[in-house]
Formats: sequence, C-alpha cells, structure tokens
Amino acid sequence: MKVACIIPSRYASTRLPGKPLRMIAGKTLVQRVYERAVLAKVPDTVIVATDHEDIEKEVKRFGGRVVMTSVDHPTGTDRLAEVAAHFPEYDIIVNVQGDEPLIDPDVIDRLAQDLLDHEDLDMATVATPLKKEDYDDPSSVKVVVNRKDEALYFSRSLIPYPRHDFSEPPLKHVGIYAYRRDFLLAYAKMEQTPLEKTESLEQLRALEMGYKIGVIQVETEDIGIDTEADLQRANEYFKHLEEK
Repeated sequence: MKVACIIPSRYASTRLPGKPLRMIAGKTLVQRVYERAVLAKVPDTVIVATDHEDIEKEVKRFGGRVVMTSVDHPTGTDRLAEVAAHFPEYDIIVNVQGDEPLIDPDVIDRLAQDLLDHEDLDMATVATPLKKEDYDDPSSVKVVVNRKDEALYFSRSLIPYPRHDFSEPPLKHVGIYAYRRDFLLAYAKMEQTPLEKTESLEQLRALEMGYKIGVIQVETEDIGIDTEADLQRANEYFKHLEEK
C-alpha cells in the first residue's frame, strides 16, 4: 500500500493573513512544515495542496511537490479529498496541518502505520494527556477510547465526567488525521450529522455513521502557528536549533 502525506495550505487567515508565507528563521512556514513532513519514513510522497498562486510558487521554489485546489472548500477535509481524488495510486492519506512547523515526523509515521496494521480502521488520529487547566475549555477537544485504542466519542465537554477520580488521565484530541483514500472520498460527500452539528466537530460524522477511528497517543502536543506570538516562539526555536 502506498501512503501520501498532504499539507493543506490556505492563504487566507483571520489572524495571520498570508500565514504560509510568513518567515520563520529565514524560511517560510510552508517550507518549515514540508521539511518536517519529508523526514517521515512511511509516506511515499509529500504534497502541498493550496488555493493560492503565491504559495504554489514558493513550494516550487524550494523544490516541493504542490497541487492547486479550489478556493471554495468549506473545510480542510474537502480540500484533502479533492487532492486525493487525483491520486488513485495512494491508498492512505495523512493530513498534516499547514501551520505546524514542529510536527514530529514520528507521529506521521505512527498514524500511517496504524492504518497499515489495522485493516478494520477507516481513519486514525492523535491524542495527548489533557492538562487540568483545559478541562473546562471548549476549544480543547476531548476524546475517549476503548481497549483497542479506537475512538468512542469526541466532545468539547470533559469526558468522561469525573464522578469519581480518573483511573487514567483524560485525553485531548490533536487534529492530525490519516484516512483510507476510498473512505476519505466518501466521507467528504456525507451530509453533516446531528452530533457533528451540535458539537461542531467534523470527526463525529465518522463515528455517527459507524466508521472506526484509531487513536494513537503521544506525550506532547506540537505548537501550531495562529498568532504573532506563536510566530515569534517558532522563530526563536529554529534560530536556537540551527545555531547548534
């Protein structure tokens, strides 16, 4: 089976316009993410999917693989599905967020391997221990899993509710995914489901429709770039790293 890692990279951003082209220690954000992704060993290729010609030019400049997509996609999953539809030779699609220059290549490998090792899984995602200060934060999405590390439910509320002390630390969902290509194409065409609409969590659509989501657990969460402060922290990290 062949694996493709796809990086959706949109030019529009509410807080950081032109975010993929912002500089981090001498390189653009999109280049930083791409360079981390190509360190993964399991994927056979890495592709940037963008809706903007300037991002396309930048990826070609540093020697990356890039495809143009429609500007009208309502979600990143729709953009991902458009790209996957053009590459039938890839059986598994790993979706790496375009604003995570510190993505761990090992996480990409583990996600892809989860689907390679478990034929009954339709998609896979990531979770990390939930910090106590995030228990009541609806922007920190929680997930509970079964004994086979498959998702039972995702919620913006704290799950499970601690009527008694937690026997195991609760988990925070991290929005990195791997999909079987055929499932991804079908998933993108499905209507929104009631729980998905209520929680505003797209992954609930898969669970409501009876599909299986594998969950791999990691100890730390990678930092995404959403603000100028995030950009500054990433600058400092890479400058320190490259001075060694």
